[in-house]
Amino acid sequence: MTDDDLSVAWRAARPPVAGVHLDSAACSRQGNAAIDAAAAHARHEAEVGGYVAAEAAAPALNAGRAAVAALTALAPGEVVFTTGSGHALDLLLGSWPAERSLACVPGEFGPNLATMAAHGFRVHALPVDELGRVRTAELAAFLQRDRPALVHLTGVASHRGVAQPVAETAEVCRAAGVPMVLDAAQALGQIDCAVGADAVYSSSRKWMAGPRGVGFLAVRDTLAQRLVRRIPPADWDVPFGVLASFEHVEANLAARVGYSVALGEYVAAGPERMRARLSMIGAATRSRLDGVAGWRVCEPADAPTAITTLSPPPGVDPARVRSWLIAERRIVTTVAEVARAPFELTAPVLRVAPHVDVTAADLDALADALAGALAEAPLGDN
Repeated sequence: MTDDDLSVAWRAARPPVAGVHLDSAACSRQGNAAIDAAAAHARHEAEVGGYVAAEAAAPALNAGRAAVAALTALAPGEVVFTTGSGHALDLLLGSWPAERSLACVPGEFGPNLATMAAHGFRVHALPVDELGRVRTAELAAFLQRDRPALVHLTGVASHRGVAQPVAETAEVCRAAGVPMVLDAAQALGQIDCAVGADAVYSSSRKWMAGPRGVGFLAVRDTLAQRLVRRIPPADWDVPFGVLASFEHVEANLAARVGYSVALGEYVAAGPERMRARLSMIGAATRSRLDGVAGWRVCEPADAPTAITTLSPPPGVDPARVRSWLIAERRIVTTVAEVARAPFELTAPVLRVAPHVDVTAADLDALADALAGALAEAPLGDN
């Protein structure tokens, strides 16, 4: 794996990393332009007042909505900002007025399942293969036999780097007349999300490399017309619709401005090029790490994502390894606990998620550290 123009430019656009950052599935490193834009907006609020500064920020925020629209095949007017993915799903499900049933994969993200339960949705399991991917050949019959009000698909899971067949699933749902909601928290940036979904939501801080505490919800107009405004109450005569009501709250506009800049950087770099580089990095990471010190890669070698999850050797606790990697080697990874996918994941795994600027030396450093962790520290369960 060698540097290319994309990786060099991505690295140069960011502050120097303090160690080795292999955790973009949790929180990528922001670029200087996004940091500066957020800081400039905060400074402008201090100079002219928050609401005057908000008016001045409208072009930047509109550009962010346009970037989201380009990446999701929806319209800029169908995009609203949120505080993140969980907030977006809460807004959407809370405004659904019809039968509260949906279908999702058995390996659905645990916090999503909790939000579904909080809103009283009955959850049905979609047919999946041995890797947890939707069996699209069986989906049409499933939707006829056990028709849910919505299909919810997490495009790329939090606990494994396996991509769902999002375009094919959207096509089957569209033919069946069942709206499909795409959770693109991990998918946006790694796989194509402009697939015809009826709603798409995501966070800023992952592969888009924006600030924390912001995200988006994009809802096709035909689905938005079916939603019922919660706040203000639907029977109040106020001049905005349900999507506008989602943004009618106090918000960190500096973070939204920074996110808009980060979205623009990604689009300018070329979505297809970014996705191809991330896919290549995922393959290189799996090749380099599989079998190192007894750790085993969980994904297929050719999974089209940059996420690699590692199953530990017997008796080794991934959480303690992660802590040791940070404290002793300044290498940042994540532990995916069982709660991330409570109906699929049976034991914690170590998640490695480099961005396009990763180097072969970074992967070598992690491989050496995994071996060193077993030799230098007591990392078992006891």
